[in-house]
Amino acid sequence: MSMALYMQGPRVIKKLESHMPAASSAVAADTLTAQDGTRFRDLNGNGTMEPYEDPRLSTTERVADLVARLSLAEKAGLMFHTQVVATADGRVSNVPIRPGRAGAADLVGGKLITHLNVIEMPGPRAMARWQNAVQELAAQNPHGIPVTLSTDPRHGFGHNAAASFAAADFSAWPDQIGFAAIGDADLVRRFGDVARREYVAVGIRAALHPSVDLATEPRWARQYTTFGQDGELAGRLVVAYVEGFQGATLGPRSVACITKHFPGGGPQRDGEDPHFPYGREQIYPGGRFDEHLAPFRAAMAAGTAGLMPYYGIPMGLELHGEPIEEIGFGFNRQIITGLLRERLGYDGVVCSDWGLVTDAQARDGSRRLPARAWGAEQLTPRERVRRIVEAGCDQMGGEECVEILIDLVESGDIPESRIDESARRLLGVKFDLGLFDNPFVSEDEAATVVGAPGFVAEGLAAQARAMVALTPLDALPVRPARLHLDGLDAAAAAGAADIVDDPRDADLIVVRIAAPWEARDTYMLESGFHAGSLEFAEADIARILDLAAMAPTALVVGLDRPAVLTPFLDAEITLLAEFGASDRAVLDVVLGVAEPEGRLPFDLPRSMAAVELSLPDVPGDTADALFRAGYAASSTAGITDLR
Repeated sequence: MSMALYMQGPRVIKKLESHMPAASSAVAADTLTAQDGTRFRDLNGNGTMEPYEDPRLSTTERVADLVARLSLAEKAGLMFHTQVVATADGRVSNVPIRPGRAGAADLVGGKLITHLNVIEMPGPRAMARWQNAVQELAAQNPHGIPVTLSTDPRHGFGHNAAASFAAADFSAWPDQIGFAAIGDADLVRRFGDVARREYVAVGIRAALHPSVDLATEPRWARQYTTFGQDGELAGRLVVAYVEGFQGATLGPRSVACITKHFPGGGPQRDGEDPHFPYGREQIYPGGRFDEHLAPFRAAMAAGTAGLMPYYGIPMGLELHGEPIEEIGFGFNRQIITGLLRERLGYDGVVCSDWGLVTDAQARDGSRRLPARAWGAEQLTPRERVRRIVEAGCDQMGGEECVEILIDLVESGDIPESRIDESARRLLGVKFDLGLFDNPFVSEDEAATVVGAPGFVAEGLAAQARAMVALTPLDALPVRPARLHLDGLDAAAAAGAADIVDDPRDADLIVVRIAAPWEARDTYMLESGFHAGSLEFAEADIARILDLAAMAPTALVVGLDRPAVLTPFLDAEITLLAEFGASDRAVLDVVLGVAEPEGRLPFDLPRSMAAVELSLPDVPGDTADALFRAGYAASSTAGITDLR
């Protein structure tokens, strides 16, 4: 079928126009009353309440009716989950996110794609207006399938834009690794509930999180989005996380979780990430595959709506006496169908990670990123799509090549019944979320709920709780009158003490520094990944030690992954770790306004030599670690209200 042919239809005639919403009243635009008094959205525009439009019927009944009505193009559109930019003016733009891609108007009105991953987002009111416009555009399609908007995490500190975003208008909480440091399932559940409310207010109904990979390779760049190295803790916290976002069951106020990266993305060879060709291989020299799988079992038991496989190739892996093909997890039928579907009995949505089929290019054309078709590099895009679908995935993340899937079905290479299987799963989530009955949101509610003062205060308190005292806090002056700040904004200390420029004039020096990494910028996205050595540069070590010789010093290290802190241990420095915190939260802890309650969620190694000798799939095996997971220094310092 040609692209032009499947883009036609009487209800798609305005597909390339920009649409302004009718705000929260848009729900009434196509709402009718059946003869028995039932109110329904007339999604196919025929004036009759079809079973899939009937809000009284079960999800199973509505899905069965709708799947039988859909064209192949509509079903194919369900199986792609791609990226868009939400515009500040609230209009559905046709500007692509990067070269060679379609804009939101063409994706929804032309390609009939109904799962959109929002990358850039305006303020809450504008975001609500834009999402309503997207839903109005989708309602013009033949059966009016509503759009599901998704996002990567947006409530932390955005260390890596390829994996998460800074909170911006949303309330800011610790990064996921910070919740592991606190270890409080009730707090995780509360966070999930707050984040759910903020997401729902602007129309986001799917979370491309949490990550339950185990942080067993100290160099891996994605550890800050995990629950640390302990599988039992990760399993306990992911249950609370899913409950907070989804509730007891998916419903009209839920956010569906897509838990990742099945079957565990932590054991990377040399700690390199499989976003890039040099990080393709996952290895299990310690034989711990099942340990990495365990948190996913917990997520499935909690009812996670979806799972996402990672990019990596399982190297030398054997399960139940069967060698596993050395091809990326998203292409791997033994993993997706054999292990996940058949052995573990999972019947939820499986969405591949982003970009398994086609290459990507930065907006300015300066960097490229090859398709993460590891083990399938020699296959054509058509062959890759076929392998992904045959493996058992329901969606292709970050792709929009619907024409390839349509051609595969029309040529007989993939039976349409296989497409129907995925369509049923994907539509079931949309019905459960209530999107068919009301996909619209209130601009006023969005402006009120997102970043509500109470939510912001809860997030700030959690940031401080997540910090870990690595050495006792008793050595810090209780009421420092003069502070010298290095790496912190002086505004965060307003009212607490005078800020001095010369560290020799200070009663207390506070240094904030990120864990070290090696800068790389060959591939698109690569500069955002903190990879390589965990050792600080000699110049940074010397500078900090020089400061510590001038006045009492607190060194606060941002541990998005472990760092080698050995050079600072013998100096008279108070060491603290933070896992996603504002300068205000950091100073609250240093100045005694808040108490750090965290414990290390992973080992801190003594040297890179020890890291290089450790096994990437084994937690806590770094020889003679400086600090072990679960460690926190005791302190007798009290809480003092200085503000």
